[in-house]
Amino acid sequence: MEPRISFVTLGVGDLERATRFYAEGLGLPRLKSPPTVSFFELGQTWLALYPRHLLAVDAGVTAEGSGFPGFALAHNVRSIAEADRLLEDVVRAGGRIVRPARHTEWGGYAGYFADPDGFLWEVAWNPRFPHV
Repeated sequence: MEPRISFVTLGVGDLERATRFYAEGLGLPRLKSPPTVSFFELGQTWLALYPRHLLAVDAGVTAEGSGFPGFALAHNVRSIAEADRLLEDVVRAGGRIVRPARHTEWGGYAGYFADPDGFLWEVAWNPRFPHV
């Protein structure tokens, strides 16, 4: 297998709300999409928003479940100020701060937010991360 991820698909409870959060709230570039899914280009990886119950059917699993999903998405920024601004934007867009940004033991600065469906995102400034 080639070392890459093509899509990250989030099963969302309200496609319209989730699309608005990512497009208008976070300013992600939305791609032309059919009515049942929303695509956003994130460099060489695409983010897909798809109704949770349809994603479960497609995967052949139950849509029931709650709590910690066992993963977090991460977005690295160029500065501490950029991390703080992004987290402020998240709140205005309808997201929720899970852990406010703070200096980390690894020499960076990071915080977490949850999107309207509860998916966790880490926002981090890492002075040693080369891809921002």
